[in-house]
Amino acid sequence: MNWIDAHAHVWSPDTTTYPRWGPLAAISPLSFTPAQLLSIARPCDVARVVLVQMSFYRQDHRFLIESLRQYPGVFAAIALADPESPDPAGQMRRLAAQGVRGFRISTGTAPQWLQTDAMRAIWRCAAERGFAICPLLSPESLPALGAMCAAHRNATVVIDHLARIGMASSPDEQSIAALCALARYPRVYVKVSAFYALGRKIPPYEDLAPLLRRVVEAFGPERLMWGSDSPFQAQPPHTYRASLELVRDHLPFLKEQDRCWLLGKTAEGLFFPTSC
Repeated sequence: MNWIDAHAHVWSPDTTTYPRWGPLAAISPLSFTPAQLLSIARPCDVARVVLVQMSFYRQDHRFLIESLRQYPGVFAAIALADPESPDPAGQMRRLAAQGVRGFRISTGTAPQWLQTDAMRAIWRCAAERGFAICPLLSPESLPALGAMCAAHRNATVVIDHLARIGMASSPDEQSIAALCALARYPRVYVKVSAFYALGRKIPPYEDLAPLLRRVVEAFGPERLMWGSDSPFQAQPPHTYRASLELVRDHLPFLKEQDRCWLLGKTAEGLFFPTSC
């Protein structure tokens, strides 16, 4: 099978042409190019990847767009929405014209990120143009996200990394229930991703099976998609293959058709629609 990785990052070792900012600027590895990503993805039968703009590039999307152009049909792209822009919708439209299909929004723990005019403009534009909104958030922000989903019911929402449930401690019932409650909005999807950072953080990640089962029962496999979050998933003791194998081989409650949705069909429908 040719699977789809719904979440990975790439960056250039050329920090002069592509400068970096912020505390992650010196993150390891120094280089993780599209070719390096494909060198670990293709041996696992992963043929296509959704690239997410790396945060240290901020609003400089040049390397992301160039990666799309270098490998046509192989990559889709999620850019960073800019809630500080005086015209965030205009920015989104310009990036979409270059091939971007979704926009990441992120927050810490406070819900105020969803209560600004700029953020509302981002959501309106996404709903009108069919862009995916991809929130990176922690469980305590799920109620605020729910309020935005209720206000923008036509917006497609793809929650990153299982809402990071289990990042700070074992997955707890309150957080799981808050995530599953968002299944009542039919345009909300979830990325089943970043296993290296969740729960016990030890391959083969089978301690996450109860959480994953709850999410599958709530959303159905048609609204879930696997993502590696490479290169972070590819740092020892973690491997790219171990992330894929959790979904492919170690969740006995999944049917074969369920796995096909999680490992490709869901992401294909949202991010590679011309290939469906």
